[in-house]
Amino acid sequence: MNSTVDNLKDVLVRVQQEVAKVIIGQDDVVRKALVAIFTGNHALIEGVPGIAKTLLVRTLARTLGCEFSRIQFTPDLMPADILGTNVFNLQRSEFMLVKGPIFTTFLLADEINRAPAKTQSALLQAMQERHVTIDRDTHPLSLNFTVFATQNPIEYEGTYPLPEAQKDRFMLKITMNCPSRDEEYLLGKRMLDDNSPEAALERGDVQQVISADELLRLRKSLNEITVRDELLGYIVDIVRRTRNDDGVLVGAGPRATQAFILSARAWAAIEGRDFITPDDVKAVALGVLEHRLILRPENEIEGLTVAEVVQRILQEVTVPR
Repeated sequence: MNSTVDNLKDVLVRVQQEVAKVIIGQDDVVRKALVAIFTGNHALIEGVPGIAKTLLVRTLARTLGCEFSRIQFTPDLMPADILGTNVFNLQRSEFMLVKGPIFTTFLLADEINRAPAKTQSALLQAMQERHVTIDRDTHPLSLNFTVFATQNPIEYEGTYPLPEAQKDRFMLKITMNCPSRDEEYLLGKRMLDDNSPEAALERGDVQQVISADELLRLRKSLNEITVRDELLGYIVDIVRRTRNDDGVLVGAGPRATQAFILSARAWAAIEGRDFITPDDVKAVALGVLEHRLILRPENEIEGLTVAEVVQRILQEVTVPR
């Protein structure tokens, strides 16, 4: 392995160690969040309330030396509440921009599906171009700008489904499941010792591993991770297979192929390799495809899940040697 990729691996390991001081378990979730960050993309996080979605993003921001903002999405939230607005300054007799919470590095869009489509779409330009337009003036965002949007999987009353164009801009969907008994016991033990995860973060137990500038530099080193032609073909075959599966109404588009390549490279770096393998592709497959596939209604009624469809496709597509 070359020194640049080796350095990237070391940083990823250290970040995971620091995050583990606050987040109990959830190793796969942390890895996938790092995949989104180090590839310069965005992630949709789904999990029940109180499972540490916000705490995860705050902790990652601390370890990576990045700013953090949180927006609570509600039905009455307006685009200006996210982007900001121009306010007339009487003393200067001119309009001045009051920046909204989107002017940050790591943005947590909490319960994004509680706001109407007009408000959700305010994020689209920022997610795609890292710019926002306010009153016809365009303003740049951080090159490390990353959106983590959360959804509650069990409460859909009063929610607005994300438009397909917006879901496709999230590279990964990350599902946070409840901790195991041992992990939940450890959480309870920490609470008894007045050492809750939130307290550990506030006390400064989590150390900054790199700066925002170093993050930008390390991200470029992913280009040095080799993707063989056979594995590129494997990825393309998986994505194209979703478009003619009997259980799928709408399959994944070309952006899914790009997401596969980027995320598989980052996963290989986490594993300490400078080349990807079929296992890397399989490890990120559900995260890449789950929010991009729309199942046929009759199959959903029968209880078919996207996870089952993805698993079947992985079994059917020939794995390169």
